[in-house]
Amino acid sequence: MTAIAFPNRRPAGRLAAAAMLLLFCLLLPLQGQAASSLDTVAEEAIMIDDSTGTVLLEKNADRPMPPSSMAKLMTAYIVFDRLKKGELSLEDTFSVSEKAWRTGGSKMFVLVNDQVTVSDLLRGIIVQSGNDATVVVAENLSGSEERFAELMTETGRRIGLTDSVFKNASGLPAEGQHMTARDLATLAKRIVEDFPEHYEIYSEKNFTYADISQGNRNPLLYKSVGADGLKTGHTEDAGYGLTASAIQDGRRIYLVLNGLESQNARAREAERLIRAAFNDFKSVQVFKAGETVAEAKTWLGSPSAVPLVLEEDLAVTLPRRAGEQLSMKYVYDEPVPAPISKGTPIARLVIEAPGIEPIERPLLAGADVTELGLVGRIGAALNYLVWGNGGEPG
Repeated sequence: MTAIAFPNRRPAGRLAAAAMLLLFCLLLPLQGQAASSLDTVAEEAIMIDDSTGTVLLEKNADRPMPPSSMAKLMTAYIVFDRLKKGELSLEDTFSVSEKAWRTGGSKMFVLVNDQVTVSDLLRGIIVQSGNDATVVVAENLSGSEERFAELMTETGRRIGLTDSVFKNASGLPAEGQHMTARDLATLAKRIVEDFPEHYEIYSEKNFTYADISQGNRNPLLYKSVGADGLKTGHTEDAGYGLTASAIQDGRRIYLVLNGLESQNARAREAERLIRAAFNDFKSVQVFKAGETVAEAKTWLGSPSAVPLVLEEDLAVTLPRRAGEQLSMKYVYDEPVPAPISKGTPIARLVIEAPGIEPIERPLLAGADVTELGLVGRIGAALNYLVWGNGGEPG
């Protein structure tokens, strides 16, 4: 990494400094045209690089929308949670009610009074998108689908879904039921991270129950993009949607789309965006926790400069061709008055590049700085009066 520092001096009476670190050419050039920004024809969308938390694309990501069958992610989450707590086993069986049997839309094709294992019901929900299977789960876990929907909403709040309300277990149209694309991405991440022992079900391409074989509706599972989940959705009001995850070389991308006009449009748009995420962007380790990013001058302190460090590792996701257009700067009021305790936030690191929102992280003092004694303070004050610039020759 090459760095060139340019000190900024503000008008007299204002103590500040900023250093620009240019020519940060950590990124590999991309042959052909690289996207400087991403867009989508979907009505609502969000795409996140999980390795850095970088949002690569968002469009109406916080607008409430009908979740359709993507609501089944929460139904499955609750079952996974009961399994993890030991309150359920995959071999347990649930009874099928007439209500479950009569539930319309996509079906697992359970029959009234069938005893169906939890293992089969999960695949009926995840692979076959069976609305009937969700009702079986809801009634057996909560007594009624209405009470189970309340549990879904409560569980969503607990795990970080800020604007999701459930009225049923299937995602069938219901007044007051809604999610956001951002909440769906959060839910997908929680499923992947909280239940790795069960997440592999989402990558199964087909499941047979009652001699009826059905294929997984996730179009990305049939493309060579590293997809391993999660769930499609469709209703007349919502259009065609998808909550997806794909992983390549340890780098995971979450994508949520909704409001597309057809299955083909959903498949094309999802594949295009996932390929763009992996091909046009790269995740780079910039600094490790505790590594010195820069130094800040101190006022009436010993030592006269303090290292600036990050509390956590910093990796960023940037367009591959950002190259010399990438800039980093650290900003702080100069000089920093002593005493300074190690770990105190005293500056900000700002990373900017075309096609991304500025990335900011607090910079902490990497060491203790004590205040100079009387003689030292007098000497520093005299130097400042003579030389300015924090008491040193400029």
